[in-house]
Amino acid sequence: MRILLFTGKGGVGKTTLAAATAARSAERGEKVLAVSTDPAHSLGDAFGAALTGEPREVELRDDAAAGPGRRARLHAAEVQTRGLLDEAWAELREHLRTMLLGAGISELDAEELTVLPGVEDLLALAEVHRLAESGLWDTVIVDCGPTAETLRLLALPESLAGYLERLFPTHRRMVRGLLAGVAGSENVDRWDSVADALGRLADRLQALRDMLLSADTGVRLVLTPEAVVAAETRRTLTALALQQIRVDGLVVNRLVPHPGSARGEAASWLRTRRKEQDDVLAGVRAATELPLRTVLHRAAEPVGAAALLELGDELHAAGDPLREAASAPAMELGGGGRALDSEYTLRLALPLHDDADVDLARIGDELAITVDGRRRLIALPAVLRRCTVVGAVAGDDGLVVSFRPDPEQWMR
Repeated sequence: MRILLFTGKGGVGKTTLAAATAARSAERGEKVLAVSTDPAHSLGDAFGAALTGEPREVELRDDAAAGPGRRARLHAAEVQTRGLLDEAWAELREHLRTMLLGAGISELDAEELTVLPGVEDLLALAEVHRLAESGLWDTVIVDCGPTAETLRLLALPESLAGYLERLFPTHRRMVRGLLAGVAGSENVDRWDSVADALGRLADRLQALRDMLLSADTGVRLVLTPEAVVAAETRRTLTALALQQIRVDGLVVNRLVPHPGSARGEAASWLRTRRKEQDDVLAGVRAATELPLRTVLHRAAEPVGAAALLELGDELHAAGDPLREAASAPAMELGGGGRALDSEYTLRLALPLHDDADVDLARIGDELAITVDGRRRLIALPAVLRRCTVVGAVAGDDGLVVSFRPDPEQWMR
């Protein structure tokens, strides 16, 4: 099972390219599901088909053109988070409300505290996981929202799992004892149901996190050859690496045709614009070793099966649309020794851009890394938990943090 998530700055054409990739993959014989988690759904517009939350078949060619047995195996859907919210969140929200009321929190406060920010995004991701786990498709291609929303979406499972663990450590055992103690022995069964619901939530969050970190899951970033968009893409690469999310390639969309030796005002404009775009493209290539595809700007908007297949042929002319192997950002431990003056290093393969704002903090057994306002807690290897941070250097190969033994803990 391959899961490929398309995202990019709003307006760069990620939905169209996700649809074109899905169409090309289906034409090659893959059983493909294209699904949109973007709240502003436009996947159905790209396919020229009315989509709902339930996958429906999308015909790429008529039977006569496709020939016997050549009907494309493509389905598409647009996740309807409002319906999921009503179905999936209602039970857990009621359990949480009961727990808060039993702990002495007023009805009004309990109502407000159970409105979880980002829950719709979380349910959208859970629906992608459900569809992928059904086994009906070889590949699931996800049209995500713009980069800022997608980064929040991809960070949610880990963030919420962390909050849940801090609030209710070792869920099924400790929560039951805590809640039963608050409620009184006569309400143990009712509170056990709350603990069960929290345990199921923890399991789902872990399953989502496992899906995102799987070697079979990758992100494909779409951008246009503009300096502002390229800068956001570099920041996005750093943010995804910080979350240990694999990126398997970039797609540069809307590259204007080169006018060659043509003359005239229109040719001069195209030549100037293409030169600017080539300069941006060179900067993107210099900043990353990821595979990069380019797509020419079209005079007509690529809408409908025929146009998407044509675009898919250009986008994936080299062959398999899914051939890139996404690699996980590395974290390497170096150095060593037993003496108090030994030095250890922890290298984090973060693709830092030149003006990246990096901040480090030690919080217990974790290292808090903040890049451009996005924070991640990284659990330190056992040996580094008895060390203190003595320095950090950001370079082309990522971030290298230096540690030395803490005399108060080293010999314990």
